[in-house]
Amino acid sequence: MKTARRRSPQSTRWLERQLNDPYVAAAKAQGYRSRAAFKLKELDAEFGMLAGVERVVDLGAAPGGWCQVVKEKRPKARVVGMDLLAIEPLAGVDLFQKDITDDDSEALILTTLGGPADLVMSDMAANTVGHKMTDHLRTMGLIEAALDMATRLLRPGGSFVAKVLAGGGDGDLTAALRKHFTSVKHVKPPASRKGSSEWYVVAQGFKPPAA
Repeated sequence: MKTARRRSPQSTRWLERQLNDPYVAAAKAQGYRSRAAFKLKELDAEFGMLAGVERVVDLGAAPGGWCQVVKEKRPKARVVGMDLLAIEPLAGVDLFQKDITDDDSEALILTTLGGPADLVMSDMAANTVGHKMTDHLRTMGLIEAALDMATRLLRPGGSFVAKVLAGGGDGDLTAALRKHFTSVKHVKPPASRKGSSEWYVVAQGFKPPAA
């Protein structure tokens, strides 16, 4: 390819993975915006988080693959997606290009949902800078922000699912999750690349903080 000599080794490896990834091919064939859609489908098959949900929040929603899965499983559900990146419109989904940490983001989500969420999802990861520990801490900060928001958005008994990274600081996050949920499980769905450090946490049975 003409542009091959201008690519970094990291970019070349990424392109090779994409071209040889059966989940990428399946996503294109089935009309999903990303291969990540299969991760949510696999998590739902194991934990049933989408069963009966009526209000769902997707934090870091771009490009919209997880929202697609929710609408496929629960066509009548109210779904709100938020991301710093622009997201192409998706039928039946309210999408906002906005930072989840903005002061008014939480109120905007609740108003749009029309009530507390049954499920808050986060597939967020920070842009990498090439330093492993820095990248890890930046992403863990996003996960903690998502959990903090989830504790104010969820109804009692609701669920939280989020991408996490293996590494330092996981113990503190797990302790915080167990404080707020009756069940906390870590899982690596088949669609998650084996060489990736990503895992997913599925927390169910939300316990609102005592007044």
